[in-house]
Amino acid sequence: MSKAKTIYTCTECGGTSPKWLGQCPHCKAWNTLEEGVAEPAAGTAKNRFQSLAKSQPVATLSEIEAGDVARTPTGLDELDRVLGGGIVEGGVVLIGGDPGIGKSTLLLQAVDALASRMKVLYVTGEESTAQVALRARRLDLSGAAVRVLAEISLEKILATIEAERPAFCVIDSIQTMYSEQLSSAPGSVSQVRECAAHLTRTAKSGGCAIVLVGHVTKEGALAGPRVLEHIVDTVLYFEGDTHSSFRLVRAIKNRFGAVNEIGVFAMTERGLKGVSNPSAIFLSTHSEPVPGSCVLVTLEGTRPLLVEIQALVDSGGPSPRRLSVGLDRDRLAMLLAVVHRHAGVACMDQDVFVNAVGGVRISEPAADLAVLIAIQSSLRGKPLPRGFIAFGEVGLAGEVRPAPRGQDRLKEAAKLGFSVAVVPKANAPKKPIEGLTIHAVERIEQAIDLMRSLD
Repeated sequence: MSKAKTIYTCTECGGTSPKWLGQCPHCKAWNTLEEGVAEPAAGTAKNRFQSLAKSQPVATLSEIEAGDVARTPTGLDELDRVLGGGIVEGGVVLIGGDPGIGKSTLLLQAVDALASRMKVLYVTGEESTAQVALRARRLDLSGAAVRVLAEISLEKILATIEAERPAFCVIDSIQTMYSEQLSSAPGSVSQVRECAAHLTRTAKSGGCAIVLVGHVTKEGALAGPRVLEHIVDTVLYFEGDTHSSFRLVRAIKNRFGAVNEIGVFAMTERGLKGVSNPSAIFLSTHSEPVPGSCVLVTLEGTRPLLVEIQALVDSGGPSPRRLSVGLDRDRLAMLLAVVHRHAGVACMDQDVFVNAVGGVRISEPAADLAVLIAIQSSLRGKPLPRGFIAFGEVGLAGEVRPAPRGQDRLKEAAKLGFSVAVVPKANAPKKPIEGLTIHAVERIEQAIDLMRSLD
């Protein structure tokens, strides 16, 4: 009996090589080639490759009719916010997160809420139907109209979708599915790519909205080939610490809505509940103002959020440390150099630690001014006034640049009771905002001098 031919496939890009290599010749990633059985070149493979959409004749762009996309709310307001208003007919959503974070719980709640308005199907490849029913009882879900299938064979799943004709289907998870047309094991690059393509084709042709649950790697990225993210319409990441009761759902890609939108949930005994005022999560409760604490108004998609930035400056040794949690460490080092050069605040022999409260990750540069003010407050040991907020980007020349949608940020802060704001001059409102005293600055040295005068 002849030995089966093996091939090495890259787990990052899906590229193949006839022999093992330390570096993938396609994407240049290291130690990503895994051995697998080569697929047959003939046989059933000729019917596998079909376009995801039906072919249409060439048309002029201005003459193509394109109406607004109809959306169906899931019944979970925070999930609808991340999706852009609800599920879309024929849309494919990929949601990933750490084990035990609450992906299956959230989707089971969404399926149960949608079951009263449309036909739904929940396909589980990791649990039995009895386990799904047990979770539904624990979450106090009726499940009267929810159809459940425990299956990992792609062909049987597609046949069930064809017979049941659901309008909404959950596949939990895509890494457990396998196609009989491929001989590789479930979870391999070829199986994940093939199953996702078939399910996407089914969604587009039949109008069924499909949600794929994906596993994540140790680094937190979605496992499997990156082509998986390109195939689907929406990519959601489930974030949060399993030891905390709060969860964040973030949209990384969305063809039907805004990206970087965020939904906040609280894990309770009855499942995940939406948090209507998430700013309360990211603000520490201090009875009195403390040094090194500054509140930032950041934007997550279309939602302004108030996040507390904490800084601790302590005497360091010959090689002081620069550590940040929730913020870019390289940007912290750059900001320390800027404040030293232009405002004369030296931290060269000090350890500097910066933290964003609540486990939120801040990627926008509008956090620069709040970070520097928190560092200055900790260095001097002087707390900021009660009800103080700040935002603005700091450049290498020491200028304070405006942040997008500054008016929305200020209105959100005023609504939550904040009274003093330091903002870039370009973000200063033309009309005063009731209850909010605004100090507009153009350069970082003006902001530091202002902090000293507010003591």
